[in-house]
Amino acid sequence: MAILLSNEQARKIFLERQGLSQPPSRSLDKAGLLALIDKLGFVQIDSIATVDRAHQMILFSRSQTYRREHLQQLLEKDGELFEHWTHDASIIPAAFFRYWKHRFRRREAVIGERWRKWQGEDFDSAFEETYQRIVDAGPIMSREMKAEEHRSGGWWNWHPNKTALEYYWHTGKLAIAGRVNFQKIYDLTERVLPTHHYAAEVDHAEFVDWACRSALQRLGFATHGEIAAFWDLVTPQEAKDWVDSHREELTEVAVESAKGGRPRAAFAFEGFPTHLGDIPEPPARVRVLSPFDPLLRDRNRAERLFDFSYRIEIFVPEPKRQYGYYVFPLIEGDRMIGRIDMKADRKAGSLDVRRLWLEPGVRASSGRLEKLEAELTRVAKFAGVERLNFLDGWRG
Repeated sequence: MAILLSNEQARKIFLERQGLSQPPSRSLDKAGLLALIDKLGFVQIDSIATVDRAHQMILFSRSQTYRREHLQQLLEKDGELFEHWTHDASIIPAAFFRYWKHRFRRREAVIGERWRKWQGEDFDSAFEETYQRIVDAGPIMSREMKAEEHRSGGWWNWHPNKTALEYYWHTGKLAIAGRVNFQKIYDLTERVLPTHHYAAEVDHAEFVDWACRSALQRLGFATHGEIAAFWDLVTPQEAKDWVDSHREELTEVAVESAKGGRPRAAFAFEGFPTHLGDIPEPPARVRVLSPFDPLLRDRNRAERLFDFSYRIEIFVPEPKRQYGYYVFPLIEGDRMIGRIDMKADRKAGSLDVRRLWLEPGVRASSGRLEKLEAELTRVAKFAGVERLNFLDGWRG
């Protein structure tokens, strides 16, 4: 018989697994930062910096003593993190590189076929010369190799050297050695990662076991489809086969939705916490989350657990937007309480708050607004601006 998880239990379990149950004011050193990213599994990267870049906001929301230089050192000096793809471009512990080798092999043929259709039969015309240039001369940025005769057309019309750099990055021969103004610096992977991470190998069975086991650990409870989607490393069928062959380790659970209705069947490891006393209480303060926060990456799961429907509207024409171009979710305790449209104006030195939307049933009490203002003050300081600027009509 399945164990019933109340919606409150499910929310708090997932928040703990996603690193949002610890006090955000706790001290976080470089080793603690690496441990946090390992706990999360990955931190998504995005180029938009309306307030700050996604990975910075994700880490800051979990520990507001987080220091950017620690992340840069772990990525660019220590080789304990690397950049690659899960469902999207992400920062990943380098200890996981051995499992990504299986992704590289799986993706090589797929990417080759897809890019041949996209870029033409000669899409690989500059592969050898590009790779040899890095072997001989070291790290390079795409702009340093741009073919003179190439006419730029954006990301969909990469020049041949850019195509080569991205292909070799996607298939593991190159790694990101650093960034300048968010533009990638490419180098040979064996020169970026320490040998013990770069050289390690696992067989296919160990790869599938790790991908499924580590996903379930980070989700707390999941269907086989959610297990497969977490890393985007294995297929749903591989995840289903793993669940079927590990039933002795797993418990069936039934997870209540925030909207009620029939509980959803899922799996968890034996020994799973089922009493609220076993589950940490998340901090009561209001926190701003990145639109790319891992808590919300699976939009359907977030809606089931938190009754919070969230979509990024950057590609929606302005007249059709429900909220705004880049709107930040707000969490208080274990509840999603609203979203806020804001932007850092670095020339003026202000965090401009344009509009606040609270979820149905969430009151704009003076205590809640004070907590929100305190959080926005912390965010402004982190983003490098001096003051808050509440624009006319920000309350709606």
